[in-house]
Amino acid sequence: QVQLVESGGGLVQAGGSLRLSCAASGRTFSSYAMGWFRQAPGKEREFVAAFARSGFGRHYADSVKGRFTISRDNAKNTVYLQMNSLKPEDTAVYYCAAGPYGSNPDRYDYWGRGTQVTVSS
Repeated sequence: QVQLVESGGGLVQAGGSLRLSCAASGRTFSSYAMGWFRQAPGKEREFVAAFARSGFGRHYADSVKGRFTISRDNAKNTVYLQMNSLKPEDTAVYYCAAGPYGSNPDRYDYWGRGTQVTVSS
């Protein structure tokens, strides 16, 4: 079992930055790939970024490539999402998830409750 708790969301102006954190409980954090997903009102949940458990793979959605950076600290059981140059279209609830590496949310086993990110224009 892995329990995930996101933090760091908030309201920011376009062009600003936020850093999301996801703290995981359980000893098996390093056994999972970690992903960030987001869901805007009226839209399906979409992939944002993923970090392989081995540390040798990172994958980003085209919409955030070059602006967002995913990282993880296995010693702290935490995964981060640094978001720069934020745009109003980045507004969504952001979720972290643990599971197999990839962009398909249906393959992830564990989910946090999400943190709201709102970008004003």
